Amino acid sequence: MVAEQLASYLLEFFKALADANRLKIVGMLAQRPHTVEELAANLGVGASTVSHHLSRLSKAGLTDAKADGYYSVYSLRLDALHDLAQRLLSQEELTGLARDVDLDSYDRKVLASFTDEGGRFKAFPAQEKKMLVLLRHCARQFEPGVRYPEKQVNEILGRFSDDTARLRRDLISHRFMQREGGGGAYWLAETEPGR
Repeated sequence: MVAEQLASYLLEFFKALADANRLKIVGMLAQRPHTVEELAANLGVGASTVSHHLSRLSKAGLTDAKADGYYSVYSLRLDALHDLAQRLLSQEELTGLARDVDLDSYDRKVLASFTDEGGRFKAFPAQEKKMLVLLRHCARQFEPGVRYPEKQVNEILGRFSDDTARLRRDLISHRFMQREGGGGAYWLAETEPGR
């Protein structure tokens, strides 16, 4: 499902459930099918109010109605709930909802505040979240799968700060990079932390 369609579907779904009586109706229909009159009597509201609520739930694909003599009997569409649960648990679907959001704008703002015209760090931020932005920026200078000797790591980090020892330690402690003991090789961690 396209991100815009999923967002529209989710909005409709959550709007349909954004009412105490509609939630009660869902709860009753989860137990067994009901008529409008039964639901109205149980809730202590008019049949027209229940019909309005059922219309919203039906529009969201949560209820079905079947004719039974003079009455319509409403039931909960559990398949729709299960389908939505699977979508909500899908990371691809959820991350797709933010596809048109500039996720790097915060990083750019922090980098602009803490770097000079030459790209060197003017200071190390006190806030860890901002420090993670600087570390993420440093880590992007290394190639995945390549093992670097400490001297080369210092050369790369020296582009950003004279305090290469601190940057190395922070890259390791925040799991952007890994290293062999005793000042051996350094390499990028498999996943980028700090997001």
